[in-house]
Amino acid sequence: MPRFFIRKEQIEDKRITLTGDDAHHVARSLRMAVGEEITVCDMQGNEYSCTISGFDADREVYADITDMRRADNEPPCRIRLFQALSKGDKLDTVIQKAVECGVYEIIPFESERCIVRLKDEAEQRKTERRNKIAAEAAKQCGRGILPTVSPTVTFEKALELANASELRLFCYEGDGTLPLGKVLDEHLSPRSDGSVADISVIIGSEGGFSQAEANAAVSAGMIPIGLGKRILRTETAPIFALSCIILKCELS
Repeated sequence: MPRFFIRKEQIEDKRITLTGDDAHHVARSLRMAVGEEITVCDMQGNEYSCTISGFDADREVYADITDMRRADNEPPCRIRLFQALSKGDKLDTVIQKAVECGVYEIIPFESERCIVRLKDEAEQRKTERRNKIAAEAAKQCGRGILPTVSPTVTFEKALELANASELRLFCYEGDGTLPLGKVLDEHLSPRSDGSVADISVIIGSEGGFSQAEANAAVSAGMIPIGLGKRILRTETAPIFALSCIILKCELS
């Protein structure tokens, strides 16, 4: 069933109004008709089963709510992925797959060894495109919320933002790391209310992190973790780490 994300103000008197690209997609691309059903999410964890009740050309689509429920397809913890800029379309792939794995937010950042550098004049356009990729992935895999992709930040800002999470994982291929599985066993046990610690995961670029950056991360309260005996590509590492987290907190 087609899935759409809306703002709360698009709901009024048990009727939902789709506008813009969503309305065009229903009317023109899917060629749906009155009486057909769609699923709508309000980005706050609520899902609505709706029946299309009318069209205003392809500018607006009206749908009546037939059922509302809490989304049951979200992980029990909020995972924030901090991903270093990478060349080509690697970041696009990471965004898509991370959303499918259940990530809550993605924060790109620029680190010392990044090949790609932040360009202020292109940042707004890139952020809009990245959020569109996240939205399409969320619709495809049936997410209950719409994960967001923030504008690119500095490495220092990434560490500052990561500190908002209870468990802060710094993926590093150098010495002094702890095995990811051991850290998850120690920190991701469900609490008495069934909740699990929020998590930040920091992944480097193709060149990894410098020793100075690794030292700064540890000083900022990050836990340096290893992802096994093999060095993973920058686009593989986040999906591997997220899969391990989901296995521990959702599938165990």
